[in-house]
Amino acid sequence: MKVKALKLKDRDYGHQWSNEVENHWDYEDFTKNDEWRKDWISFDSALYNSSDDRVYLGITSFDADIVKAYNRKTGSFDDLGFGRIADPYDAKFHHSLVKREKDGCIYAAIALLHEPEQQWDAPGGAIIKYDPVKNEISKFCIPIPHVYIQAITLDEERDLLYAQCFPPEYLITCNLETKEVKNLGLIGTGIAGMAQCENIILDDEGCLWGPHILTRAWQSGPGPDARRIFRVPAGSDRIDFLKTGLPKTDGTYGYERMDAVFNFHDGYIYATGGNGSIYRIDTKTGSAKYLFTPIKDRPSRLSGMVTAGDGCAYGVTGRAGRCELLKFDYINTTYELLGEIRDNDVSCWQIHDLVITKDGTIYACENDNPYRSSYLWEISGGIR
Repeated sequence: MKVKALKLKDRDYGHQWSNEVENHWDYEDFTKNDEWRKDWISFDSALYNSSDDRVYLGITSFDADIVKAYNRKTGSFDDLGFGRIADPYDAKFHHSLVKREKDGCIYAAIALLHEPEQQWDAPGGAIIKYDPVKNEISKFCIPIPHVYIQAITLDEERDLLYAQCFPPEYLITCNLETKEVKNLGLIGTGIAGMAQCENIILDDEGCLWGPHILTRAWQSGPGPDARRIFRVPAGSDRIDFLKTGLPKTDGTYGYERMDAVFNFHDGYIYATGGNGSIYRIDTKTGSAKYLFTPIKDRPSRLSGMVTAGDGCAYGVTGRAGRCELLKFDYINTTYELLGEIRDNDVSCWQIHDLVITKDGTIYACENDNPYRSSYLWEISGGIR
């Protein structure tokens, strides 16, 4: 396995985060500081486009510089011209890059970093349309004024983008032919933090899956079983709020917080939860089965996995500077840790999303590194 850190930005912040920034700075402090505004970035989402052999990247930036494409032929990061249409409050493409085969265009949606005090100045999370053949980028629409979007997924058959908003946590659809927007409702009220996980996905029948959270306004908190699963049947405008969730790994009463959800096209969907634990969800009943926790003895997460030609899924688990490549055999429900994500003396902090190319190379998006600019990690030779 060969690992290389690809550096769009490369600034070392030392311990400024813990000594000065954390729990002290507000949004405007970042935008007024050139070092943090320009160079403190995260790679949050990725999409591999085989037709031009580029990896499209959604980036967190206080400078509204939020999308690039890593050109595998030149080994460089291509600018897509987003600066021509950017708004100062355009902060990131979180888990929101999809390709529509019908028109060959890439769609994305904008998430926020700003505070509620700026909400009326910030226009809202636009859906972005990029044509890789014509190299044209535009703002397709803003589905809900002043509301931003954390994640999208595409229902190609129905020309629909599903989107998770924040704040508030609306679940909406946007028709890519008519631009009609429908608000399907809230998946959480914020009483116990964010309800949503990193992404939303469709199963093989076209149903949408993700997590929701109860409110239980008659209590001081929603309770240990409040984090549950939702499903939107294919073609429906109504959310089915299921009473199932991810079981606690220790067998105690209640449900774990969902980190991410995946479709490996084997008839199930899969989810990750506390400390990178993996679950399998029955799409007929919505019931979830705990499988295993690949790393138990230290902090971990698993928010990105992709399938490879060998019939297994690969992800990067671990966090806080100790990350490893994971091979997950979802048919036989086994796993293997294949090696650390490190380039000489530089280690990966944590991974938020990843993609795999035609030749089996993985590109993994590092995010939220408090010590330096985050990198894009290239992992080759790990598929076996």
